[in-house]
Amino acid sequence: MDGPLAGPFKTLEELAQNACELMTSQPGASNGAYGFEYCALHYYSASGGGFFLSYLSNIAGDKAGGTKYCEMPQALRDPEHGDALLLGSDHTHPYPRGFSKKDLSSKARWTPVRFVDPVTRQIRERDMMVFFRERTGTCKAYNFNNATRVITALRDGQWIAIGKADDEGDVQMFEGKGWFQ
Repeated sequence: MDGPLAGPFKTLEELAQNACELMTSQPGASNGAYGFEYCALHYYSASGGGFFLSYLSNIAGDKAGGTKYCEMPQALRDPEHGDALLLGSDHTHPYPRGFSKKDLSSKARWTPVRFVDPVTRQIRERDMMVFFRERTGTCKAYNFNNATRVITALRDGQWIAIGKADDEGDVQMFEGKGWFQ
């Protein structure tokens, strides 16, 4: 997948909010049962000054039973940022809000789930973001950490832990937390 479509952003939170707006405003991205999924990658480049979003995958459709899908890119091409670190994948859901069981199953894990940034020597963890636009127009961003299996929601510019997924993709919400709060 080529990049960047958007960025640089100083923080992952800033990237998530902007990616949510950009991706859910695509044709059909918020059309419920008649909608489409869009996929992209997010990455970091020290030389580029922050976080970036790749271009969107152009392969999408419906599977038997009405399940929506998009083809997740497996590689990144960004000649301007040779130091790009691929951090994770992103996709929209036309319905329902949040992650699907398939998104969260251990079979969908992007390995390695942890790796060392060769420049900063910082340990990084791969994640997956999903974006959903409410009927009110509000964009919701959720993040799933592949290493810790914790699900967070972007609320007022901060990631808030709302639940944890087991290896089968079942979610246990934390007390007082959920997709809506």
